[in-house]
Amino acid sequence: MKGLILSGGHGVRLRPITYSQQKQLIPVANKPILFYAIEDVIEAGIKDIGIIVGPNKDRVVEAVNNAYFDAEISFIEQEAPLGIAHAVKISEDFIGDKPFVVYLGDNIIKGGIIRHVKRFEKGDMDASILLTHYENPGLFGCAELNEDGSIKRLIEKPKKPPSDLVLVGIYMFRPPIFEAVKNIKPSWRDELEITDAIQYLIDNNLKVNSEIVTGWWKDTGKPEDIIEANQLVLDELEPYNRGVLEDKVIIKGRVSIGENTVIKSGSVIKGPVIIGKSCKIGPNTYIGPYTSIGDNCEVINGEIESSIIMDGTKINCNKKIVDSLIGKEVKISDRDQLPKGHRLVIGDSSQVEL
Repeated sequence: MKGLILSGGHGVRLRPITYSQQKQLIPVANKPILFYAIEDVIEAGIKDIGIIVGPNKDRVVEAVNNAYFDAEISFIEQEAPLGIAHAVKISEDFIGDKPFVVYLGDNIIKGGIIRHVKRFEKGDMDASILLTHYENPGLFGCAELNEDGSIKRLIEKPKKPPSDLVLVGIYMFRPPIFEAVKNIKPSWRDELEITDAIQYLIDNNLKVNSEIVTGWWKDTGKPEDIIEANQLVLDELEPYNRGVLEDKVIIKGRVSIGENTVIKSGSVIKGPVIIGKSCKIGPNTYIGPYTSIGDNCEVINGEIESSIIMDGTKINCNKKIVDSLIGKEVKISDRDQLPKGHRLVIGDSSQVEL
């Protein structure tokens, strides 16, 4: 099999961070979201992978090439975010006559995809989709099943969902999907919808099955989704310490500390927490559960909890920061002069609560 991973799109729901970096490169537990998808595909035995790239494609190419994955990786440029089915359509030359898995690069799924891929390889299905129960199914592609469990129909973001089953962003196909993507029309969103392409297969009596995902799955399209995904991944964190702990540092729970990181005296870290390389934490700093801090960061004074702090950020504000997604090279400081007030330099589409 081959793999096709999508890392395009503008990520408008994650502005302003996605003005400067591709949304799939935002870190979860200090690893780009895209890398979880690549690792899942490789773990399933697939070593020939195409990655769909769009805006910020140079950053995606650089990040992937610098990571040295055990696979042959090609990059396929999509001129605009015209839909998942469009991404499949422009990848026909890369895929050829091979079966393949499509994995949306902003999705994270517990337990990977090995069993789903192996089942598809051994079967005779033309397509296989993964479904999960979701409390607000109108946000995604939604499935209606027949009484025998077979797929009756698929609808993209329905106003009146026929069930609570939504499509997880992982699909397995054989070459008939290319006929389907060539015969569907753009939706009201002016995109070629993968749900329409799969429905085309069903309507033309090709074999399509579905499997229900039992573990957690996250589509990381919004800041709160990324923070929740960070929590879910950190729940399985393997602790280690490759840094330096000064006297009177308290470590509780599962904490991972990178090389050349110094935890200064009087600091408390309560896991699960991951801290990258060459960081300075403290003195007198509290890092609370479900926090990820990238490389080359400084956190002095104050408290941070349930947040993602990206590389190169410096925080010295003597305040408590919670449930936050903070980008690269950010500086957050306390204003200690009169008159007291908040001085803000904020980019487009930002969200701030004071």
